[in-house]
Amino acid sequence: MSLSASYESVSHKRTLSSLLAGRVIKRPKQEDGQQLQEAAIQLMEQNQNLCSLIREMGSPDPFHHLQKEENKPAEDVSSEISGSLLAWELRRQAARRGVSVAALSVKVLLQRLQEITEGSEERGGSRRRELLTSSQRVQLCVLMESSRELLSQGALCPKLLWQESRRDQRLPNLEVVFRLHSHNILTLKHIVETDEGVRSWLVPQLKALCGWTPPQGGEEEEEEEEETRRVQQEVLTTVAAVLVGAGFDPTAADRKLSLLCCSMLDDLLFWLLDAVDSVQSAGTGAELWIGIFDASLCGVSASAEALQRFFTHSLTQTLTYKPRLTVSDAIRLQVEWTFAKAGRLLTSLFRKLAVISSVEQLLGHLQQVLQTHEVNWKHVLCFLSTLLVYCPSAQPRLRELLSRLLSSTFEGYDLENLITAFLLARQGALEGPGVFPSYSDWFKMSFGGGSGFHASSKKSLVFLLKFLSDLVPFEPPQYLKVHILHPPYVPLKHRSLLMEYVSLAKTRLADLKESVEDMGLYEDVSGAGASLQPQCQAAQDVEKAVSLFQSTGKISATVMEASIFRRPYFLSRFLSALLKPRLLPVKPDARMNFIEALKKADKIPGVQYSSYVESCLKQRQQNKSAVSLDCNDDPLEVLRLQLQEFTELVVGGNDGEMSAQLSRISHTLGVAFPGRPDELIGRAAIALNTDASLWTELHLKVVNMILRSFCQCLLNASHANPPNRHSLWASRYVSVLFGNRQLLCTVISRLWDLFHNQGSSLSAAHLLGLAAFVVQLNAFMAQSLLVQLPPPVRRQPVTFGEALSLALACNTSANMLVCVRLCVAAVCYGICTRDSLPQQQQEYVPSSLYKKLLYLIPRLVPEARGAPPAGCMSEHQEENLLSLWSSITDGNSTWRQTACHLWRHAAFKQLEQMPQYQLCLSEWLHNELRVQRSEDALTDAKRQEYQQWACTELYLTLPGEQGGCGGDVKNLCSNLLNAIMEQQLSDARLEKLNCEVGESETGTCLPDILSRLQELVYEMELTKLSGGGGNGADLCDFLFEAASQRCSSTSSSQSISSQLSLQRTMHTWNRVLLSLPAALLIRLKAEGGRTTLDCSSLMEHVNQHQRKACSPSGLLPRHITAHFLKGLLCAGVQCGRPAEEVNRVWAQMSVRCPLLLVSTVHWWQHLSPLLASLWRRLRDAEFLPEQLQLLSDCQLWACSLGKAEAPQTPPAAALLLAASLHGAWRGGEGNQQSFTSALKSLQPERDAKHQQLLVFLLFLCVNDFLSALLSPQEKSRGNAKDLFTALLTGLVNSADWLLIFRSNEQGVYQPVTMVTSDERTRLMPWAFCSLLPQQSAELLQRAAGCPGFLHTAVSCYISVLQLFLEGQTPAPATELPEKQLEPSQILSRTKQFLLNLISQMSPSALTSSQFRQLEARCADLDPELAAALSGHIDLHSLSPEMDFL
Repeated sequence: MSLSASYESVSHKRTLSSLLAGRVIKRPKQEDGQQLQEAAIQLMEQNQNLCSLIREMGSPDPFHHLQKEENKPAEDVSSEISGSLLAWELRRQAARRGVSVAALSVKVLLQRLQEITEGSEERGGSRRRELLTSSQRVQLCVLMESSRELLSQGALCPKLLWQESRRDQRLPNLEVVFRLHSHNILTLKHIVETDEGVRSWLVPQLKALCGWTPPQGGEEEEEEEEETRRVQQEVLTTVAAVLVGAGFDPTAADRKLSLLCCSMLDDLLFWLLDAVDSVQSAGTGAELWIGIFDASLCGVSASAEALQRFFTHSLTQTLTYKPRLTVSDAIRLQVEWTFAKAGRLLTSLFRKLAVISSVEQLLGHLQQVLQTHEVNWKHVLCFLSTLLVYCPSAQPRLRELLSRLLSSTFEGYDLENLITAFLLARQGALEGPGVFPSYSDWFKMSFGGGSGFHASSKKSLVFLLKFLSDLVPFEPPQYLKVHILHPPYVPLKHRSLLMEYVSLAKTRLADLKESVEDMGLYEDVSGAGASLQPQCQAAQDVEKAVSLFQSTGKISATVMEASIFRRPYFLSRFLSALLKPRLLPVKPDARMNFIEALKKADKIPGVQYSSYVESCLKQRQQNKSAVSLDCNDDPLEVLRLQLQEFTELVVGGNDGEMSAQLSRISHTLGVAFPGRPDELIGRAAIALNTDASLWTELHLKVVNMILRSFCQCLLNASHANPPNRHSLWASRYVSVLFGNRQLLCTVISRLWDLFHNQGSSLSAAHLLGLAAFVVQLNAFMAQSLLVQLPPPVRRQPVTFGEALSLALACNTSANMLVCVRLCVAAVCYGICTRDSLPQQQQEYVPSSLYKKLLYLIPRLVPEARGAPPAGCMSEHQEENLLSLWSSITDGNSTWRQTACHLWRHAAFKQLEQMPQYQLCLSEWLHNELRVQRSEDALTDAKRQEYQQWACTELYLTLPGEQGGCGGDVKNLCSNLLNAIMEQQLSDARLEKLNCEVGESETGTCLPDILSRLQELVYEMELTKLSGGGGNGADLCDFLFEAASQRCSSTSSSQSISSQLSLQRTMHTWNRVLLSLPAALLIRLKAEGGRTTLDCSSLMEHVNQHQRKACSPSGLLPRHITAHFLKGLLCAGVQCGRPAEEVNRVWAQMSVRCPLLLVSTVHWWQHLSPLLASLWRRLRDAEFLPEQLQLLSDCQLWACSLGKAEAPQTPPAAALLLAASLHGAWRGGEGNQQSFTSALKSLQPERDAKHQQLLVFLLFLCVNDFLSALLSPQEKSRGNAKDLFTALLTGLVNSADWLLIFRSNEQGVYQPVTMVTSDERTRLMPWAFCSLLPQQSAELLQRAAGCPGFLHTAVSCYISVLQLFLEGQTPAPATELPEKQLEPSQILSRTKQFLLNLISQMSPSALTSSQFRQLEARCADLDPELAAALSGHIDLHSLSPEMDFL
């Protein structure tokens, strides 16, 4: 309906609309326009009111029916007609009244404007409505169109219109001004130029419009409210654009206008800043005006250059607004001006002001403002924080700026630059290590070394220290602590200057009630946040001390020093925090071990320790399970809301808002994990806490919330795009963790627990999210940060990737499934995150997880074992990535399908060309040997098939540089041998770990790998026999060389642990040895057309390695001895004359391999039937070869001799006879006395061979004595003493028996050193000193008369004394203590015996060289004995001729 109907004075008069509407039936024609115009003029001349006409022209639908019928042609005609009619009537009325047309049109328009804008007051209140209603806006727009038509026909003067509207100081309506400007009737720029009072009404109306909100109504008014908000934004943007264009146009000629516009914009900015500072009044108005600072202002009214100048000017005004705070205030309050604590409006303003400038421009402008203006430090530092948070590239630029400031400072000693640098560096550090390095790092980097900015001269040093001293009264304590703990570099000669500052700083700390004693052992050097309470600091010191103890096994020097030099803090703070009562775990943890270590070191007072133990026991009785500490739920709720908002921002993709939200999340996490919010983590290993029962409930909830949120963000972000199209949200999310050591430690510990213990319970979505999380975490930690796992797993810190690999066990079918699903997801994510070159994918594809796939996919997916074509990045790379990512995110796709897709992907294959991504043979064997056969995913047959493929088809043919063997079967065998032996060394540790995690103790795949080794060795042997290359010598040498290398690396030390390790190594090697054909151990050699046996490799192996690992010493195990002899017989039958070759080789054993001979004699009763049966099968002979048959003869002779018979001595070597006698003596327990008597019949003084026999037997007797001494379970020690006495009685007239106690002068008795281990040989002097003084005086007197006795006795005494001082003497047995002397008693008795002997000896008992040798050895160890030698033996009376011997 027509709006003019409500204004008619005569209701029955027909309006122009009704008149026109009644004639729309006829289609108007172009030629009818003139007639229609004339008819309308006649109608108006009769009785038409001018105001009514204008009102009628302002009706929203005067030609409604006409437009409906004719559309645009009718509209054009009606517009021309209405404009012409209105202009004609105005001219007619002006002529009749005698006024100008312009004056009359202005008057009529203003009347109509007043009618439209009446009633702007809101219903039911006195608040002024700043914008028109929707109906008013429609009428105003139509009026503006009519006014523009009048203007086009010369019937309207815009300037006069504005003058008349401002008559009587009436305030214009801002929306009317906007419409005049937008309809090009009267521009806002002209209004500003001509209206002297524009400032008085424009600025207040803009403020009011910003603060005004459209009234809210029902659903019918929502659309009108939305339109009003749009108009509100248009009005503000348009006015601001005009003011910016006029005020900041560099080419503007009117300086006065520019200053006026600039001043009005400044008024609005200052109003905004006041609103921002007053949190209560900051609302929608401030947010609306902040939204004006946008690049969209650049257009017709404002150029790009003008906009740039406006933003720069506004930034300057903001940074310098109300500079009330001094530098001292900034130093003191700086910690409250971080991004997380700053108002959201202020940071939003800074973001807007910085959006069109580069980081370099912004920091350069900031430096200029700081150097030329008094600034508002709060605004300056909040601006810097906002810039660092939203612009990652700002960090290096700020470093450069700080460097320039410090260089300039010490060049001209500019104090302002130094103050600026310190404030800016501290502000950056307050935002955390993910944004800027910590203050301590910056301070050390700038001043901590000899190349620091201050180190050039003493003047610079004094300048810096004076500056720091001036700051002391205002400094927060955490910065003072940084300066004390990490002081600036000072040359030694100027050390006093530094100590003056340190003294001043410590005094200030004392004034702040932060005494030096409460500084803690490992002080917080982050320089951020409020100072910690002493209790919190002590708790952190305890945590770090326990961590260091766990990783090193020793109490740190810092703790030891504190227990002495800082005893008050150590006793009252540190020990109180350490000995806080708790529920002690059943198995001692790192904290308990640390407490025990301190207790053993007498660092914990007994009363305090007893109180701690009692409190722990009481707590265990009161609570049967761990109770988490009560904590405020507020941080959890705040964190939940913040993470939820961040999830929404991830979908929106606003990088700046995400960074800001993460900064707030970091602040909340600092509340949940109080402590060092900015501590750098890369300096010490993160100690994993794998015992979930020790985690607090709050920390566990927070970490679970973090991980769940990350998984949800990844799922939301991955609905449409692969990771390479995501924003940087994931890396920034993970970087938040690196600001808090406790948080990061808990997160990694939780990941370990999930993967190691709960992997089977994780869903596909969880695995995908956690896989992406660990990829991002690995990218951050790969460079420097290490992880300390519990000692049963790893004793040394490892990288995060290695720790992750250890958490993902592959020993059972269930663990393999979890591992392969997680690794497939992680590698897919890493490849899709960085889709360019393999070199750029390294940080996002953990090599440890990649290698897991190289092991598991071929093992679990047989179709992947075929060699796929080498992939290359194709031109359809993007499609390939989309396909790969869709396969991992598709719920209908199985892990096998995804794994196969990934296995064939070009990027996956390209990574395998890089060394760190290659799974070498040793790593494959390490994994395979730890698979539990009973819980394997493969059956025995399938496992055999897989292992044969891996060994012979994959690694045998793979080049050596790619981790294979390059076609060398020996190399493959060597790897198998090393892997088998390596596994045995780690069995103990693995058993402990398996017990801890509850794994079943089932057999590993060691038998399978041994089978593969057997297959390869048989293949090599058959190839040699068929003439396919190689020879038996190569195979024999290869086997013994492999064992030699392994044993040599193990036995490099003389420690007990090294000896035990060697024994385990030899035990494993013997197991391998027994699985191989015995004949391979003997080399066949062709000489002069005949084949001979060469046992040199076997003999060397026994002498060098088996000898050292024998238990008991001097005796090979029976099965090893049998295997060697079987090898000898089997290899012998391949010679032309088998028996002769066996006899020839065995005849050499007494000299070249005495240990094998002695062992064979010892086990002969068991070996004889076995070897006789074997020889009969091989040669169909009734008797063994003569030399072996001689063993039986010797045993019969020895038994007969023990029965007091007098048989003929067999023609055997003296050592063989001695070993036989020794065996007969050990076997005849009930007839020892008759055996001792039978020894006298050998008459050593008449037969040299019998003398050698008895000397060898004496050696075996002494060896028995030492074995019984070292192993109390041996029962033959007393018998060994009796036999020693009997043998010594028969040999006492000869000096040969002394040779077994001289390791370097044994001559014909040299084989004795090749029977026992080196450790046993070192104890021979101990046996001498233990046995000899126990003999009768007569026997001792006779022994002393032997040539060389004094030299041997003194040498043995000195050797025993050396062993005693080194702590290597045998410990006294716990059995029969009354019959065994302490080592000190043995030494005392031996010394007394020697002193008496020296006093009775003739001067010619020693040669001059022997005297000098003994004197040199005694001088340091026993000066009294050396003096006795010098005093009783005249050097001139010594036999000179003996010196030539």
